[in-house]
Amino acid sequence: MEITWFGHSCFRMRERTVSVVTDPYSGEIGLQLPRTRADIVTVSNNSSDHNYIRGVKSGFKLLTGPGEYEIAGVFVTGLELRGGTKKQSLAKPRNTVFLFEFEDVTVCHLGDLDHVLTQAQVEETLSAVDVLLVPVGAGESLNAAQAAEVVSLLEPRIVIPMHYHVKGCTLKLDPVNKFLKELGLEQVITHESLKVSHNILPEETLVILLELQSQVV
Repeated sequence: MEITWFGHSCFRMRERTVSVVTDPYSGEIGLQLPRTRADIVTVSNNSSDHNYIRGVKSGFKLLTGPGEYEIAGVFVTGLELRGGTKKQSLAKPRNTVFLFEFEDVTVCHLGDLDHVLTQAQVEETLSAVDVLLVPVGAGESLNAAQAAEVVSLLEPRIVIPMHYHVKGCTLKLDPVNKFLKELGLEQVITHESLKVSHNILPEETLVILLELQSQVV
């Protein structure tokens, strides 16, 4: 399975004949979303930097909320995980966390998660994450310290940061280095894209940065 980062919270995940695109964004954020196709498109929340489905070629199945789905051999689970008191939670826009179960790798996309998960939420729904796509740049989602705490709770095999400041982006977000410092990391492996399978997953949690791709590979 191959993971490519198109910027912000948008990734393309491909395995054999199936392709998934997460949180496509509009040009309003200062980045140009590559024009690509997908069998599945997921939208974690209803904002223009996460829900620009017109940026993806037609013919896909759209998932925008909680539920369990099986599409083209990929099992997808949408989870609505809220934090704070019930009153505080209901006052916030809905964010859907998506779990993707490919043939032998489970990927979790946290969307615009803005709170540290409880131990109960982790044990009930997110106890077996291989690859974690985690927002780290604050704004409307996790800041660096919160993201580091979520990583510690989930203990994924691979962590890929997203939703942070990159050159050209007009959103007010923190750089990824703040998150890396929270984890005590000075050097991190950077990949153009990541090819991953269960038999090559690291034993200890590994943080990988993906290069921003400005066009379809």
